[in-house]
Amino acid sequence: MIIETVPPALAGERLDRIVAFMLDVSRSTASTVIEAGGVSVDGQRATSGKVRLSAGQEVAADPATVPIEQPPQADVAVQFGVIYEDDEIIVIDKPAGLVVHPGAGNLDGTLVNGLLARYPEIAAVGEQIRPGIVHRLDAGSSGLLVVARTQHAADVLMEQFASHHATRAYLALVWGHPEAPHGVIDAPIGRSRRDPLRMAIVADGRRSRTEYQVLDRFDSPAELALLQCNLETGRTHQIRVHLSSINHPLVGDPVYGQRRPKLQLERPFLHAIELVLDHPSTGDSMTFRSELAPDLAARLSSLRRVEPDA
Repeated sequence: MIIETVPPALAGERLDRIVAFMLDVSRSTASTVIEAGGVSVDGQRATSGKVRLSAGQEVAADPATVPIEQPPQADVAVQFGVIYEDDEIIVIDKPAGLVVHPGAGNLDGTLVNGLLARYPEIAAVGEQIRPGIVHRLDAGSSGLLVVARTQHAADVLMEQFASHHATRAYLALVWGHPEAPHGVIDAPIGRSRRDPLRMAIVADGRRSRTEYQVLDRFDSPAELALLQCNLETGRTHQIRVHLSSINHPLVGDPVYGQRRPKLQLERPFLHAIELVLDHPSTGDSMTFRSELAPDLAARLSSLRRVEPDA
């Protein structure tokens, strides 16, 4: 279930438009979801998408009620790396640019389509439109993603992510040199009041915490810093929004990069480098690491490092 509080920017908008934003679907599909009983407003089931909402109202939408023409189809052409697999889980090393699951504007050619070709049994795991998927990784990001092969594994892993027992670490190249070598950004994230298609720091957003540590500093071709970011929560675009909010946006980020140069990068410099979880069946702690994606490694190697005594 996805739950959002209506921001002032969407006050007076129709429910079907707000649900369309929440579920990343068309307004006609949002209307179908509402008619199917998949949406509630302030705890009451909604029956019409035409009602206009006020700021502060709470909307809950169930992604499982989103209609699809047919389940995602297997596609052997989708390429991705697998660094670990057993009967319960698959750990993927996702390339940048690969969308994780079908959605508005991306009906095929996703990671899910490729997974179904290699692991057809996941079709019965979790939601039909995103079988086996238990956590997020932006299309523009690369690195580690765990997929469940059984419903038991999906239930256990989702609980680990919800309780923050499973942890994820990312490498991020940002503009500027943070003053402190280590810090925590604790700021709620929700829909932007200026642009509902973007996320932002908002007072009535959902609790969000990102811990960062400065690993390296560079002074050419600009003042840049390499950070390791650990997520304590997992909100949409969390690292990108949080780092931009402290005036250290990701290099190459077209949305939250504050219109700074891309430095020859075609996507945000963000790579999921480490994933730690307990195995769903054995309970054993497992740590997985991923090498920095080639395009990011090449850009990093071209930078001039600031020496410690400089």
